[in-house]
Amino acid sequence: MSAHPARSLSRVLEDLGPTLLDLLYGGTGGTFEIGGVGIHDPHDEQHYPPHAIVLGAGVRGAEDIAEVLFGLRSHGAAALVVRGPVEDAARLERAVAETGVALLTLTRGASWAQLAAMLRTLLSEGDVGEAGEHTLGGVPSGDLFALANAIGTLLDAPVTIEDRRSRILAFSGGQDEADDVRVESILARQVPERYLRLHEEHGVFRELYRSEGLVHVPAPALADEVALPRVAVAVRAGDEVLGSVWAALRQPLTREREAAFLEAAKLAALHMLRFRAGTDAEYRLRADLVATALEGGAGAIAALGRLGLADGPTLVMAMGLPPGEGTDHAHITAEHQRLAAALAVHLSAVQPRSAVALLGDVAYALFPVAGDSAHVRERAVRVASNFLERTGDRAGAVIGIGSVALEPAALARSRANADRTLRVLFSGQSPQRVAAIADVYVDALMLEMRDLAISNRDELYGPLARLTAYDAKHNARLVETLSAWLDAFGDVIAASAGVFVHPNTFRYRIRRVAEVGRIDLQDPSARFAAMLQLRLMAMDGGGARVEGTGHTTPTA
Repeated sequence: MSAHPARSLSRVLEDLGPTLLDLLYGGTGGTFEIGGVGIHDPHDEQHYPPHAIVLGAGVRGAEDIAEVLFGLRSHGAAALVVRGPVEDAARLERAVAETGVALLTLTRGASWAQLAAMLRTLLSEGDVGEAGEHTLGGVPSGDLFALANAIGTLLDAPVTIEDRRSRILAFSGGQDEADDVRVESILARQVPERYLRLHEEHGVFRELYRSEGLVHVPAPALADEVALPRVAVAVRAGDEVLGSVWAALRQPLTREREAAFLEAAKLAALHMLRFRAGTDAEYRLRADLVATALEGGAGAIAALGRLGLADGPTLVMAMGLPPGEGTDHAHITAEHQRLAAALAVHLSAVQPRSAVALLGDVAYALFPVAGDSAHVRERAVRVASNFLERTGDRAGAVIGIGSVALEPAALARSRANADRTLRVLFSGQSPQRVAAIADVYVDALMLEMRDLAISNRDELYGPLARLTAYDAKHNARLVETLSAWLDAFGDVIAASAGVFVHPNTFRYRIRRVAEVGRIDLQDPSARFAAMLQLRLMAMDGGGARVEGTGHTTPTA
């Protein structure tokens, strides 16, 4: 793992040099963060991000380079990159010292487009979530360059992390200790086509993507080229292959290092998923705006304005997956990302101004509507149901729909109601996969009442406590009788059929309910209290703590 800040000049040189970049003159010890990448154009007015790395494509000669360096001083640039080698380089040391702008050279054979892409990838890694928010295995979440360096250190070998198309996503230091093929791959950010064909002919990729273990690739023989043998491992999230990690070996791996390589591949899956989630700048920006809007507060109105949702009613949809049993975390994360992206595409086709963000394990959608009415909620349920029908029920996703927010300040309440609906759907209180808060409001209230009773360590009191204790001692089935009678609105014939006893037996039991429980069944308040307690008992798995006993007694 790198000891340098992710967006510092020293970190850029650690990850990209000496394969791509060399420091000619200047210091790298500044504490400031690199603000971005700029391109020098002598024929246009220049605007650079703060502390930018400026690419001087076409800048040649010591005199021209010095002129650009003095020009960059007023912009507060961090470094200038020119094509190496530089003639009369010694003349530039003074210019670098006076301007404070470091001078870097780009290796021959590497293109400016490749360098710009790599710099932007490297500098954007810190943008995924809050700075320093997460680490995975001691490596900053999504920082593939730091991960490659960590794996390279474990194996004592230069490492690359590649996607399914054999494009280089990140690489460790020490690549110059490998071979010319590896250096060529780094410069092009792509494994050469001739080697891809060779791997295809020998079934390397077929074995790699089928195998759960390491794949050893002998040193390839192509013309006069000399290459080191490789060992590779596929990176998986469940049944999805995200890419692979390759190490160039000068000596075989020990058993301990092979085991470490396999463990590192599991960690790489989480980092690649995090990296993938952060590579789409537009998606990331919309996700940040959605999160800000849902939190409410002063920034919510501005966030809704940037999303184009500030001028009308909006409701919140919340999509979640049931907790996975025996499923690896990478697979669950990949499934969340897949469904969130699919929901974004689906909603944008129905309502182009919709915005979706995956926050934790829940995908939230801001869905603009025409007003606050039953028709609006029905349409939202229909749109969500249509999405789940298209995605199938393999993942078991459910969607809760909140109340309509007529103004930005009401969005937080809409989100809370969407979360309440989602909880009801996960609890099994409703057989539906999609519901609006209006459909499950009472169930949501009951769950919250149960939470309150649990937090207060409440026990059963009154008639239900007495009936439950009596049933536990005599197996009289009085709680079952009362529940059936209440469900049948006092219709003895229907209630007795429901519990499969003779009506006369049922009438006797109802009299015993009134006597034992000391409950007036003619009193509406008493009936309501009994119904409420019975519902809470059923949600608690059919058991309840009985007053004064200190233990849980099952109902009949």
